[in-house]
Amino acid sequence: MEKQTVLKYGARNVTEGELAHAKVDVVGLGLNATDTVMTVPKFPALGGKVRVVGASMQAGGQMATAMVTCSRLGLKVRYIGKVGDDPGGRFQLDSLRREGFEMGHIKLMRGVPTQYGYIIVDQATGERTIFWDRDARLTVQPEEITPAAITSARLLHLDGCDVDSALVAARVARRARIPVVADLDTVYKNVEKLFPYIDYLIASTQFLPAVTGHADPFKVLENMASVYHVRTPGMTLGRDGALVYHEGRFLYSPGFVVETVDTTGAGDVFHGAFSYALLAGWEITRALDFSNAMAALNCTVLGARGGIKSQAEAEQLMATGARHVNKMYCSGPTV
Repeated sequence: MEKQTVLKYGARNVTEGELAHAKVDVVGLGLNATDTVMTVPKFPALGGKVRVVGASMQAGGQMATAMVTCSRLGLKVRYIGKVGDDPGGRFQLDSLRREGFEMGHIKLMRGVPTQYGYIIVDQATGERTIFWDRDARLTVQPEEITPAAITSARLLHLDGCDVDSALVAARVARRARIPVVADLDTVYKNVEKLFPYIDYLIASTQFLPAVTGHADPFKVLENMASVYHVRTPGMTLGRDGALVYHEGRFLYSPGFVVETVDTTGAGDVFHGAFSYALLAGWEITRALDFSNAMAALNCTVLGARGGIKSQAEAEQLMATGARHVNKMYCSGPTV
């Protein structure tokens, strides 16, 4: 009999095979990063110079932050990804351990730098500019996807980064009738192959127009539904909220007005909250409002995960907060 490695899972020891079958609420496959966040009074013009007000190391990354959001909202989380064995990677690993993640599907890559970002936050607006890099050796390979790691979850969340592996995971989820949520903001090679396997595609404002060739947001979403058969295509709109096309209707959820400190991670928190809402069985409008509230609250603190709040705090903002209503998104055929 083949000997299996024994791993720690909670308070007990398990084999790798047992770990793959352990039940979780959500499994996420995608990016993590360790960020150096620098705040400046205002972003300088090209060739300019400005003094840094403050700097700190922050754990972030598109998928890791979404999974942290799910975990803080009470879901049991599995994250599939890789980190380097440099100080940044160990900083990221420590952050995930503190969140109570199942760690058995996270690989520490020896001699490889972890993904990093340098994030410049404009203190005047809270908007950020990101410079980043990722070593190719951090790519999750298709053969590293264990089907049981997907089928033992209630929902799969993807960011499309490692397309071939994401496609394997999405196909497994589709066969098992597990809903797939995707947060796409970069046009990776062959990413369109993922579309038919995605149930809820809430992409960035720039992503879908680049893929479909349509500038009109309503045509973009109709195209994703009719051509790629995405059940619920949508897009995040920054401070303006989110727009989706669901069951033949456009639904617009305006963003919430907050005192913005840093917009880093807002979209990632939105997607983690949206996954939570789906698993809670909420109707789509409430799910969008809740996700917008969680994203807005995260913007009130520095760092990708700095302002992840509780469900109660988000619902308080939903009940009392002002909204950024953009009339353009209220003008669709059936909004």
